[in-house]
Amino acid sequence: MTPQPEGHERLRRWRLALGEAAEESTGTLTSADDSAMDAALAALYDAGPGGGPRTAGLGGSAPRVARWLGDIRTYFPTSVVQVMQRDAVDRLGLTRLLLEPELLEVVEPDVHLVGTLLSLNRVMPETTKATARTVVEKVVREVEERIAQHTRAAVTGALNRSSRTSNPKLRDIDWDRTIRANLAHYLPEHRTVVPEKLVGYGRRSQAVKRDVVLAVDQSGSMASSVVYASVFAAVLASMRALRTSLVVFDTSVVDLTDMLADPVEVLFGTQLGGGTDINRAIAYSRSLITRPADSLFVLISDLYEGGIRSEMLSRVREMLAAGVQVVVLLALADDGAPAFDRDNAAALAELGVPAFACTPDRFPELLAVALERGDVGRWAQSV
Repeated sequence: MTPQPEGHERLRRWRLALGEAAEESTGTLTSADDSAMDAALAALYDAGPGGGPRTAGLGGSAPRVARWLGDIRTYFPTSVVQVMQRDAVDRLGLTRLLLEPELLEVVEPDVHLVGTLLSLNRVMPETTKATARTVVEKVVREVEERIAQHTRAAVTGALNRSSRTSNPKLRDIDWDRTIRANLAHYLPEHRTVVPEKLVGYGRRSQAVKRDVVLAVDQSGSMASSVVYASVFAAVLASMRALRTSLVVFDTSVVDLTDMLADPVEVLFGTQLGGGTDINRAIAYSRSLITRPADSLFVLISDLYEGGIRSEMLSRVREMLAAGVQVVVLLALADDGAPAFDRDNAAALAELGVPAFACTPDRFPELLAVALERGDVGRWAQSV
């Protein structure tokens, strides 16, 4: 096959991006594959003149949608397929078709799809629930595989570092850190360091070293954060050195701690959508904290408070005064900075609690800093 010149390939890409209206400038598509890709894009993105009603679409036919899903999986990489599926749900109103098990079986699963399925949980027919659970389980396992090892390593390292002692027994001395801490006491004539301070590892213990409480806003805009937070909570709950609690909230609060052995069960215990009462969620979370100085409270919310704002801020202030390490995440997702209540974020910052978004890949590092009682705000600015 004769390779096409670079200019031709550029025009081809512009033609696929802009649609049939650009043919006068870009030329026509010449291959059957390109025509099939164009048809799949047109079904989703083409609109009439002036941005009016669509001239192409997927309609309400499940068989037609299923064929379209097969086409985009054939011609586009997985990351693009997931974006196009998301756009199909948002732009063409295909949510109701996700209630059909035959369609779910050919969808490319991702975190956003899981969020959509969870929002439909209450109206999902029994014939669809088994398929939906399979889709959710696949995504959960993929997320768990992605984050579990890094999380356990980061948390274990943080707990080990925080338990170091300055009066260790000989077998517990951390020689590398001891030498680094005493370099100022190097004696050239003896070519040795005389340690004035010993640094050692804390003795291993089966006791719980930290309590972690995650409170997750389950309003509709937080769907991806709910998915990731549930998996992280399950991973943390598997670590003996931590006592982990998970609560989700809208205008009510649900404690899902007892389900943490199965993150899929946790997700089906959520009810995405509805209002938000952060104050009530913090009040309940505070009741779970029995060792403030050894506790980390993570609030994951866009901070649009439907409850009593002054009480919410007062409760945070009380937690800080008691010695609780408090972290506020506006999102725990790959989507970037979300919309959030800037006034509440600013008020929390005045209390010494910065609010920022965090990606799942960075969350283990954040946990490590927080568990060592480091400056989480400074860490956030550095990444």
